[in-house]
Amino acid sequence: MIAVSIVSHGHGTMVVELAKRLLAFPEISRIILTLNVPERLALPEHTALECIENARPRGFGANHNAAFERCSEAFFCPLNPDIELPENPFPELLEAMRSGSAGVLAPLVRSPAGAIEDSARYFPTPWRIARKVLLGDRGCHHLGAGASPCFVEWVAGMFMLFERRVFSELKGFDERYFLYYEDADICLRSWKNGSAVAVVPAVSVIHDARRDSHRKLRHLFWHLSSMMRFFAVHYGRFPNIQRIGKAGFAVRD
Repeated sequence: MIAVSIVSHGHGTMVVELAKRLLAFPEISRIILTLNVPERLALPEHTALECIENARPRGFGANHNAAFERCSEAFFCPLNPDIELPENPFPELLEAMRSGSAGVLAPLVRSPAGAIEDSARYFPTPWRIARKVLLGDRGCHHLGAGASPCFVEWVAGMFMLFERRVFSELKGFDERYFLYYEDADICLRSWKNGSAVAVVPAVSVIHDARRDSHRKLRHLFWHLSSMMRFFAVHYGRFPNIQRIGKAGFAVRD
């Protein structure tokens, strides 16, 4: 029913534990684990688990797109290796997918300390970037635990659940983004294509964010170059989700 794509960059035990956790969920019929750098993992032997070893590192979108090509499931879930799943989020996500009008869904994301993360955001603009730098305003939708599913502009790529048809129609992630902004880009294109993006706050996962672009020059370069590409392609042509006549969920400020 659901194919999960995970890309490991030397995550070791963390990714092994995530794979084991996923294999216990009945909704998961396939896991594609891509090793983007060489590493040895004590993976469980299971017919649903497939491992790809890249000859050289590839970008976020390229890895998940390649995994999607190996899948035929009705739903596709790119998932970061540093996600923890205290409970099974998929039954409620699938119910929301079937009952609403969203083609892209995400759960509520919490930090290891339990705080709600800024995983549902407004489309970035130069003004919002300036507010983030100067005022610490990350431009996120305000979500409450246990609230009803709600439309948001875009969700961060650490956990995204796509209807297969939607991901296929969008031709997956734009591989011109090596890292960063490919999630904002695909959500924006999904809105424009008529498929809404939503969060289901009734279920949550834990994400131990690394914030590598804050510490590593290479990641900072990828972040800035992806931001400039996003603005060059989309700025001034954002969809207004307040005006798109979608049924099923409310729009969350």
